[in-house]
Amino acid sequence: MTAIEQYLIDTYRASQHGAPMPPPPGREDLAVLRGARSYEQFRAVLEGRPARRPWLAALRRLLRRPRPC
Repeated sequence: MTAIEQYLIDTYRASQHGAPMPPPPGREDLAVLRGARSYEQFRAVLEGRPARRPWLAALRRLLRRPRPC
């Protein structure tokens, strides 16, 4: 069952029981990504690493890695 199908079933059940409608799938995706970024920055501070743009630091590490021949 896909997320859309489950959403439609939940919407139908909510309308039958007079309950509030569930949020559509994907509505909170950006908030989850922001929370994950904030958590990673928090962990970096606790570990003594720079907390600014951890994805940029990871990209630099990947680009500096020597490639096997």
